[in-house]
Order: sequence, then C-alpha cells, then structure tokens
Amino acid sequence: MTDTSIAFIGGGNMARSLIAGLVRQGTAPAQIHVAEPVTALREALTAEFGVKTYAGASEAAAQAGTWLLAVKPQVLRDVCAPLQPLAAATKPLLVSIAAGITSTQLDRWLGGDVAVVRAMPNTPALLGAGVTGLFATPAVTDAQRTQADRILASAGGTVWVDDEALMDSVTAVSGSGPAYVFLLAEAMEAAGIAQGLPAEAARTLVQQTLLGASRMLDEAGEAPGELRRRVTSPGGTTQAAIESFQAGGFEALVATALAAAQTRGRELSAAND
Repeated sequence: MTDTSIAFIGGGNMARSLIAGLVRQGTAPAQIHVAEPVTALREALTAEFGVKTYAGASEAAAQAGTWLLAVKPQVLRDVCAPLQPLAAATKPLLVSIAAGITSTQLDRWLGGDVAVVRAMPNTPALLGAGVTGLFATPAVTDAQRTQADRILASAGGTVWVDDEALMDSVTAVSGSGPAYVFLLAEAMEAAGIAQGLPAEAARTLVQQTLLGASRMLDEAGEAPGELRRRVTSPGGTTQAAIESFQAGGFEALVATALAAAQTRGRELSAAND
C-alpha cells in the first residue's frame, strides 16, 4: 500500500468516470483498486482500464491510502461498518461523493479520528467536463487535500468550500444542475415543435444553442448578465422572451428550486443518521 494508491468502494458510473480520468492523466492502473460486488462490472473495469478489482470493500481498502466512497447514501453506513477496524489501523484519507452524508456521520461510522473530504461531482464528469465541490475536515493534511483535488480534478474543475453546510448548496447548484439544463432543453424542444419545427431540427437547434451558450460562459470571461444584455436588443425578439420569463417569476422560481434541493440534501443527512 502507498499513500497515493486509491481504493474505490463502488464501481458504478461516477467511479468509472474518475478512474478513466485518472488513468488518462497518468495514474498507473496498479495504483487503483476497486471494490464492486457485481461481477460483470468488475470484469468490465479490469478489461477497460487494467485496474485491480475485488468483491469486498475491505479487500480493496487494505491496498490503498485513499478510500473513495462511491456508493448510494442510503447504504453507506452499512458499507462503512466492516471497514472500521482497518480505518483505525491505517488512518486513510476518506473521500465521499455521497450526497447529504456529513463528515461527522462518516467519521462516526468509521470509528472516529478519520480525515474526511466530502465531494459533490456532477454527471458531466462522465465526459471529463464536470465540476466538483469539495470540503475538508481539519484532520485533512495539505498533502491529503492535494490528493483529493487530484482525483476529482481528473473529471473536471474543482471548487473548495470552507463551511460544510455549503455542501448542500453545492449539490443544489451544480450536483443537480445538469438536470435543470436538461429540463430547459426539453421545454425549448417542445415549444419549437409546437411552433411547427420538425422534431429533429428542434433538437439540433436547442442542443447547439445550449452548447454554444455554455462555451461563451466559459470562454468569454464575462458575467452571465453582461452576456445576456449583449444579445438582448431593445424592442427585439429576445427582449420579448426575457420579459415573458421575468413576468412569470423566473428568477424567483430558480431560487425556490435550488432551495428545495438544498433542503432535500439536509433531509437525506438526517434520514441516514
């Protein structure tokens, strides 16, 4: 075992995307160990990336100085229980991508005195285009913080927050955020078709419009409000549409939606305590 070796506890889609990113960036497959109970998933990970796989979590965790928990929040407590003795003996860095599960819960479930980093990636990580919010407990060293950042940066950008309570806001903004964009795309497609556009044309127009707008947000180096103003000519079609959005309470609706996601994150934490 080395401090830079990584054990993924869970080999699903998000773990796979991180493994792909790490290997792409030069991490040796021999340094990556994956615990996954589903045989077909283990075989696929070994075949594609050359990583070592195990049926049991303890087997994989014993090989690594960093444990990345990539299982569903509702089963995480049960996953942690058999890892307690090993955590006490080896003092690993624990990185969790489980929404709503706090560092205090993780520390308790693993027996205490554990260095915990909470991470909230989003689904574009599957394409290497994600963004991850991260929080580190005081027990995390600078080297461990760098290690956690290296792992999550393999799938996109990273943003650190100093207050763990803000992780529910990270979940609301970026963790759940892709679904908001997909909902907008769905609504725009339907409206275009209702106005007479062929379905294929409507889909292409919407997809490329959202892709281009995202690139402008990323590359222009200007605030969203300024970019919006530039394409909103006085008295034009865009202004008519924007005014319709605002008359319907668009900004307030977005704030309400994000608050609902934030609240649900807190409820998940309480439900799993």
